[in-house]
Amino acid sequence: MAKKKQTVTNAMRILDKQGIQYETIEYDAGGEVGEHFGERIAELCGIAPETSFKTLVVRGKELYVCCIPVCDELDLKKLASKTGEKKVEMIHVRELLGLTGYIRGGVSPIGMKKKYRTFIDQSVKMHEKVAVSGGVCGLTLIMTPDDMLKATDAEACDITKKEN
Repeated sequence: MAKKKQTVTNAMRILDKQGIQYETIEYDAGGEVGEHFGERIAELCGIAPETSFKTLVVRGKELYVCCIPVCDELDLKKLASKTGEKKVEMIHVRELLGLTGYIRGGVSPIGMKKKYRTFIDQSVKMHEKVAVSGGVCGLTLIMTPDDMLKATDAEACDITKKEN
């Protein structure tokens, strides 16, 4: 019986090249990507939702990448203020592959086609380890917050909506 080939993604190659330590978790998402997908993946992987970060791509005059906990919502006004833009909005899902090289459900902030200015919610610093997509649907990368910030060359800041 043939051995299952280990998945190696562009994100993993970049982390290896930078000498960044990480762990991988492979999972079966059942082929569907929908609402609350990130929370479902965190559960499948046995990861607390507040430590599992989803990657979102946003457009103003430029494109920006944001990573926030899967259980949170991006605050577009806070992000616009942080970028100096008047207004930013989510890109359409059909644009993901062309702009990032990744498909919905597998967007990693590491190893996109182009280097975009990246923001990670400041809550990343509250955790010992955090998770982010490995670059394909079915693969999660676990690393320290400092390593995630280094690998993405990101700025940690407050970009999520707060509940009243």
